[in-house]
Amino acid sequence: MELTITQPDDWHLHLRDSDLLHAVAPHSASTFRRAIVMPNLKPPITTTAAAIAYRESILKALPSGSSFDPLMTLYLTDTTSPSEIKLARQSGVVYGVKLYPAGATTNSQDGVTDLFGKCLSVLEEMVRQNMPLLVHGEVTDPDVDIFDREKVFIETVLEPLIQQLPQLKIVMEHITTMDAVKFVESCKEGFVAATVTPQHLLLNRNSLFQGGLQPHNYCLPVLKREMHREAIVQAVTSGSKKFFLGTDSAPHERRRKESSNGCAGIYSSPIALSLYAKVFEEELVEGDTEERSMEGS
Repeated sequence: MELTITQPDDWHLHLRDSDLLHAVAPHSASTFRRAIVMPNLKPPITTTAAAIAYRESILKALPSGSSFDPLMTLYLTDTTSPSEIKLARQSGVVYGVKLYPAGATTNSQDGVTDLFGKCLSVLEEMVRQNMPLLVHGEVTDPDVDIFDREKVFIETVLEPLIQQLPQLKIVMEHITTMDAVKFVESCKEGFVAATVTPQHLLLNRNSLFQGGLQPHNYCLPVLKREMHREAIVQAVTSGSKKFFLGTDSAPHERRRKESSNGCAGIYSSPIALSLYAKVFEEELVEGDTEERSMEGS
């Protein structure tokens, strides 16, 4: 049997910079047509000018003849201005603004410390410019258990945010919980959606510890219980347009990944599409088995 699909887009991708960019960009370009590129470099991509320059670097790292189109994002900070959002929209190459709560994940130290107190005018301008907010949805309060940080973020940040700015388009990135699925499903069509990674569809938190500590299965948000994985699979295979592909492919040097303080991120670009296909195939087989069982009972 032969299956033909439209060349997909990756709506959450880390390409890094310098030598690492040149090493990994061809992998995404060989599979995906477009990608939303994350801005958490050192220093982060906080201005439209920096986003344009970074895009040029990505294009230079692609194989000759590649048609891969990197869609850029800005890194939201406490000092981002509404005028920068206007510039971003006018540029034609910036397609979103990424919210990293300060300290939440890789290179997030320059992220937002007070969304409602310091970024409200920027968010209001994003509504006017129809610019989506891409959200790393975890609180960073050390008193909140790491497995509960997505749920608490929804309750304390996202729910108040959509009440205050109901016209703001929000993408909750790399969702990991049943709570996130229910939240996205409860929101108005066309305003809140979510990206889903292959690892959060295929792995649960046991995968971090089976046979010893597994650093290459460590990402943020961290893998969750099996019931959460199952809820995300059901959401993705339901046909809902609120959930879409975002690999969150995040390359790191092996010496930084396999260390006493290993960094978060799973590099999946070379095999990501196969992993997504595996999820749908398994769900199809399981559904067919259940249907036959019901027919025979």
